[in-house]
Amino acid sequence: TAGSHHDGHAGFSDGWEGSPAGIAYSERNHHVAGLFVVLIGLTELSYAFRWSALSWARFVTPVAMITTGLFLVIWSDHEAWPIGSLSFAQSFFGQELEIVQHKLFGLAALAVGSIELLRRLGRLRRAVWMAPFPLMAVVGGLMLFAHSHGDHPSGMKIALHHAVMGTMAVTAGSSKLLSGWMKEQQTPSRWEVVWACLILVIGAQLLIYSE
Repeated sequence: TAGSHHDGHAGFSDGWEGSPAGIAYSERNHHVAGLFVVLIGLTELSYAFRWSALSWARFVTPVAMITTGLFLVIWSDHEAWPIGSLSFAQSFFGQELEIVQHKLFGLAALAVGSIELLRRLGRLRRAVWMAPFPLMAVVGGLMLFAHSHGDHPSGMKIALHHAVMGTMAVTAGSSKLLSGWMKEQQTPSRWEVVWACLILVIGAQLLIYSE
């Protein structure tokens, strides 16, 4: 979970993992991420139903993704670079897979958010550029099933949280990809609504996340 460590640098052995401070840090990070995910879900739902006529509304999703990515890269883990004692190399290429995964989630959000921003600005017009966003949901969801929690006292509860989120993320991304295929067939599709609703549910789950 965000803000938890398990190796010799930090973690359960030094009293952070599972401590009140460690739990509060992790829960706060999940809740902040949840706010942005809910915002993305609401925006995608508005798009699915064609509710908003505001020209700037299409930029809410990429800006929220980029902001989430920056938040994760900087604050995902208490002892990781750039706010903690671990170096850049230890944080991004070290043996602590949980930290590496958090950083990868952040980098993916930054990259896909940037692609979405350029796409919605009209700079990336080919249909293939619509794929990175749902693909990130699918890959990120699959990664959650392999997310390690070490010796956290609430490890089973956390694993269940992430398994549920992972399942919804894979389903959401698959729905969005299917909606693109259905559009090519000029068939009315409700898959975009499924995509948006699942993002909203994931965001809500992050908002109530607890350890």
